[in-house]
Amino acid sequence: MAIPFHYLLHGVDIVAARGLHVPVAGVHYDSRQVRPGYIFVCIVGYRTDGHLYIQDAIARGAAGFVIEKDVPLPPGVPYARVRSSRRALAVIGANYYGQPSRSLTVIGVTGTNGKTTTSHLIEAVLRARGEHTGLIGTIWIKMGDDKQPVERTTPESLDLQRILREMVNSGISAVTMEVSSHALYLDRVAECEFDIGVFTNLTQDHLDFHGNLKDYLAAKMRLFQGLGEKRTKKRPSYAVVNCDDPAGRAIVQNTKVPVITYGIREEADVRARDVRLTGEGSDFIVSCREGDIPFKVSLPGEFNVFNSLAAICVGLREGVPVPLLQDVLREIKGVPGRFQRVDEGQNFTVIVDYAHTPDGLENVLRTARRIAPGRLITVFGCGGDRDAGKRPLMGRISGELSDYSVLTSDNPRTEDAESIIRMIEKGIKEVNNASYTVILERYEGIRHALHYAREGDIVVIAGKGHENYQIIGDQVIPFDDYQVAKEILQKEIVS
Repeated sequence: MAIPFHYLLHGVDIVAARGLHVPVAGVHYDSRQVRPGYIFVCIVGYRTDGHLYIQDAIARGAAGFVIEKDVPLPPGVPYARVRSSRRALAVIGANYYGQPSRSLTVIGVTGTNGKTTTSHLIEAVLRARGEHTGLIGTIWIKMGDDKQPVERTTPESLDLQRILREMVNSGISAVTMEVSSHALYLDRVAECEFDIGVFTNLTQDHLDFHGNLKDYLAAKMRLFQGLGEKRTKKRPSYAVVNCDDPAGRAIVQNTKVPVITYGIREEADVRARDVRLTGEGSDFIVSCREGDIPFKVSLPGEFNVFNSLAAICVGLREGVPVPLLQDVLREIKGVPGRFQRVDEGQNFTVIVDYAHTPDGLENVLRTARRIAPGRLITVFGCGGDRDAGKRPLMGRISGELSDYSVLTSDNPRTEDAESIIRMIEKGIKEVNNASYTVILERYEGIRHALHYAREGDIVVIAGKGHENYQIIGDQVIPFDDYQVAKEILQKEIVS
């Protein structure tokens, strides 16, 4: 069914326009996806500019345009010139798909580390309570039991609204979404009515994009500053914040809705005490208004205690019975690429983890130290065309915590892989007597580490986690750390 152009523009800041009565058959921001009767929204990107593809969109049958720049258009062609085409795309997408977030309970999870695991835990908690749940994140888009691949942590605004509409139509009642700082800054979630915002932590990452930690935090803050505004739902809105993280205090101060705090060291509404960490998970007591509640979590590491606390906060506030909360956290076995064991019967431990920030790598290596009677061997690199400042920091962390490090390529993208490793080396060389080697090709780096390991050792393969590809130049090459390690173990070590 065709929709009038002017209807889609409701809520958009328009500078100039004509022909807004034209019926619209669809909307897209990629000229290659334009079909007859579509509106083409020209986005100014970091690699290209949608305004350059207006003629291509016309040739494909575009019925009208949303533009940000004062560019020439053929006489009579309908258009709306707006102050921000990105913001306009979010509004248009929400209008086109009928404001789907207003028909869902929407939980947004943001932070440098822990978004994926926390999102999965929250989704599992709500699902156990009987909700029909959805999940949007780094690993997949999940609608009930159906899983779809993803291209980015938080989809582009138009795609996000389409996904939310599909969820509503399929009977989903609650969706948990990883919300990246890029998505917040670029207005991808601008027209989502969030009910719950969850903050995990803030450490160095994405400074190639945000410039500094202050601006990085400001981007994260947008999720919490928007909570409670323009509410259309009757249910309450609130925030869940890690108060052990210094940035958590700033978020609490800038949030207008009620806040539930969680932590281990600081006083909090939901606080873990008597924490006992093992190689299989953790035991702790949660002190909260409901009393002192024992929990056993089948995910190792203190960082997973924090992730679990965030899910417990949501579960308690949403009325999930305590025994059910306890069962879910005890039974959930993990998330792909997050401290994931590779076990082919070898006499040492192999872990694959997504840790790609200094804080993430340190957390994983400290956890590995707790469960390894032998040596800690770490395989990692750093992504190209991303925050270069974290490379020496990660090198130093691996040098300090590992007995042996294997520096290798991650996703070098358009950067020279050797140059990236030289930056990592600057940090590892700061550590006296740090033992390491450089093996540029990732498959061979993993292979070397697995052959180097002896009984009782632990090998941590960090940086890519669930990813099943490697980006070298402009090529995307199939590569899966878990499958590579599994194959080498099967064929060369335990056979």
